[in-house]
Amino acid sequence: MRSILDAVKTKTKGAPSVGVLPKEAPEGALMERWADMLNGYDYKLVDVSGGFSDVFAVKDESEITNIKKASFLSWSVLKNYVVPKLEVVIDEEKSITHAELMESTEEVIVDPSKAKVRLKAENVDICYPPVFQSGGTFDLKPSAVSDEEPLYYDAMGVIICAIGARYTSYCSNIARTYLIDADKVQEKAYKVLLKAHEAAINALRPGKSMSAVYKAALGIVEKEGPEFIPHLTKNAGTGIGIEFRESGLSLSAKNERTLRAGMVFNVVLGFHGLQAETSTDPKTRNFSLLLADTVIVQEKGPEIATGQCSKSFTDIAYSFKDEEEDEEREEKKPKVKAETNGAEAPGVRMATLRSDNQEMTKEELRRQNQAELARAKNEETARRLASGGSGAGDGGNSVKAGGEIVAYKDVNDIPTSRELMIQVDQKREAVLLPVYGLLVPFHIATVKSVTSQQDGGHCYIRIIFNVPGAGFGANDLPTQKFPRSIFVKEVSFRSSDVRHATQVVQLIKTMRRHVAQRESERAERATLVTQEKLQLSKGRPVRLSDLWIRPAFGGRGRKMSGSLEAHTNGFRYSTMKQDERVDIMYRNIKHAFFQPAEKEMITLLHFHLHNFIMVGTKKTKDVQFYVEVMEVVQTLGGNRRSMYDPDEIEEEQQERDRRNKINKEFEVFVKRLAELWDQPPWREMDMEFDIPFRELGFHGVPNKSSAFIVPTVNCLVELVETPFLVITLNDIEIVNLERVGLGQKAFDMAIVFKDFKRDVMRIDAIPSQSLDGIKEWLNSMNIKYYESRMNLNWRPILKTILDDPEKFIDDGGWEFLNMEGSDSDSEKSEESDEGYEPSDAEEPSEESEDDSDDESVVESDDEEEEDEDSEEEEGLTWDELEAKAKREDKEKGDESDSEDERKRRKAKAAGKSRAPEVRKDSRGMQNKRPKVRR
Repeated sequence: MRSILDAVKTKTKGAPSVGVLPKEAPEGALMERWADMLNGYDYKLVDVSGGFSDVFAVKDESEITNIKKASFLSWSVLKNYVVPKLEVVIDEEKSITHAELMESTEEVIVDPSKAKVRLKAENVDICYPPVFQSGGTFDLKPSAVSDEEPLYYDAMGVIICAIGARYTSYCSNIARTYLIDADKVQEKAYKVLLKAHEAAINALRPGKSMSAVYKAALGIVEKEGPEFIPHLTKNAGTGIGIEFRESGLSLSAKNERTLRAGMVFNVVLGFHGLQAETSTDPKTRNFSLLLADTVIVQEKGPEIATGQCSKSFTDIAYSFKDEEEDEEREEKKPKVKAETNGAEAPGVRMATLRSDNQEMTKEELRRQNQAELARAKNEETARRLASGGSGAGDGGNSVKAGGEIVAYKDVNDIPTSRELMIQVDQKREAVLLPVYGLLVPFHIATVKSVTSQQDGGHCYIRIIFNVPGAGFGANDLPTQKFPRSIFVKEVSFRSSDVRHATQVVQLIKTMRRHVAQRESERAERATLVTQEKLQLSKGRPVRLSDLWIRPAFGGRGRKMSGSLEAHTNGFRYSTMKQDERVDIMYRNIKHAFFQPAEKEMITLLHFHLHNFIMVGTKKTKDVQFYVEVMEVVQTLGGNRRSMYDPDEIEEEQQERDRRNKINKEFEVFVKRLAELWDQPPWREMDMEFDIPFRELGFHGVPNKSSAFIVPTVNCLVELVETPFLVITLNDIEIVNLERVGLGQKAFDMAIVFKDFKRDVMRIDAIPSQSLDGIKEWLNSMNIKYYESRMNLNWRPILKTILDDPEKFIDDGGWEFLNMEGSDSDSEKSEESDEGYEPSDAEEPSEESEDDSDDESVVESDDEEEEDEDSEEEEGLTWDELEAKAKREDKEKGDESDSEDERKRRKAKAAGKSRAPEVRKDSRGMQNKRPKVRR
């Protein structure tokens, strides 16, 4: 050390100077010895903390990744542990001190698995002990600590929570304030602070000065709540990284340093020392507010690393007054009823009334949310249609493309034969037909069909070719290339060799089928999006063995199970056969599902893709890998066994063990994939496995058979029966529940997509018991739904919208589906529904409109007659009705009889029947015969 200090003196011209960090106290024997030795020299000590601050201000990619992981841990602990813990304490009115909350939260931070975070415990630590404050005593400084006072959560209570976590020494910070039954002053103060905090974050852009961040927040406070300016913190936070507070990067009004991309800040704003005028209790009269987030400065805009933990007023404000007032109101109403009605058990009435009121409140909330969704959905649809974005799908006409049809490039390549008979050249895919003593080749693609017919000792072969105007039409390549040529439509041959003729016909049919299948597969592959090449993992890949795939590979032979491996950038499924292999890229995965076997026979992994891929010869967007957890086929033979038979019990136990084992293997595979996808570059894709919520499922018919349909976080799926059903919730425009009404045992669901050119998805025959659950689920997912009493023909409706979007918007958008609105004003409903009448008929002319008016009059007369007839028949007994039915059967006669016999019976019955009753009006005059409906 002495030699270093002497070298500084020797190499320096003039008075030597040494850079130091004066605010950092030396720790350890080495640093203490260096400080003592430095004090023995008469050197000038220069503060270089600002220079080091500049060096460490901009973080590289690995540092930002570490800060994001630390931030992820911080907000996860707050959201998944602290907030539920506070809610339980408040709801159950428990007593817990701030220090106890601090200790339990610190234990969760150092053990991330308790907060559902997959980070290694040895890499994490706390930046500072978690801070909890309430009860009128608040300290907004970074050095604040949690005291031994109990948590205060009475009305107008304020609770401040601050958590800082480290990951590989890199810091993060988050702070939130929670309000209990806030008064108007508290509510206003928080909303102003929230706007100021968001303004400060939005001001973190490269090129701006750091003082502009604080000034942006101050400007909001001056505009929205000038009375809070004296209580605002003196800065908007500091830089954060390895050091929790990088003091040189303070977001204060005097710091003119320039912001750069890659800087990370702990944006902290608060109001200190506020007072609630309506309270006299010091624990609620004095309060403070604090918000903090870890923010990364980027070229495209600031990224809030802790933004997943909400800070909106609706999410941090808790209210218990309304519930108490409702309970008091409910208690009063039954008492009045008990007194007036003389009821003996008012307690029972109270419970019933409370339940009814809760259901009414729940339904009312759902209606309010649906009304808001209707307004927002109509505005969104109007904007999309106005910009011309109807979400056009693959609506273009597909043009058949292919290479030139050539069987032989040269005449010399045509095989010669002494016998002039029909031959099939499978290598060149051609049929050789004898014409005028020569074998003329025809490519198999020109053959439309071939048939044979035996007549005595001869066999007739008839070959029909593709010609212009039939088959391929204008897209047929020879037709386009030789438009003025003469085409052979068909040829016929007679052969005395029946066996040869039959063999030739069979060969032509087989070759034609193989070529058509190959060309179809080639056309499908031509439409595929080019995928990146699979990068095999250098180490041992994550693997799941003995899986079956759907759709299955084509081809003959025994089907074989395979294994699924997770490599660097995708999956590979392969069997023992060399040609049975499928690669699925991670970037092509739109949704991934894991469904363990509970009431099903299989455990499965399902991938719904962005772009089509080929599985064997099949083009698909859905690929599934599964294992059967038990035998689907059971032997029915043998003696019947008792339910207590030891063998039967042992078989059931073995099935349970096998199911649990397979489910566990899949769970381990999914967890290891989640760890892989949590690393860059896959973290930005936000990939994860969805697990269906069976408790929200319902039965329905999405295709041709009934299935159990279940929601997930992002989709509505049915993954057991084929074809699979995967509907992305973000693609849904609205849902119409059809055939909903009293007395209906089932209803249908019509799902309209944002792409109006896409066919509406129907799920039919849903039991009516599932209606409330489906409505509640749709409402919770913010999907607008409507109800109707009949099925609608959606194709002309969507065509009408696309043809005239302005009229659709002017008529109220989707509100023509509103059954409640139509009931309230029937005339307006009829007018609005006419534009969306689900009918393919043409518009009626003026004459037909006049006829319809006449028909309406006749209908009323007919309805009166039908009512009178029904009244006359109401008094008939079962025996009388049976006798009447027999008479009608005799008059009609048996359908199997001849026409003459039926005429004789009808004439005979007409002679015996009584004359029809003539109706008279009130004046005794005979009524006119009603018009016959056309």
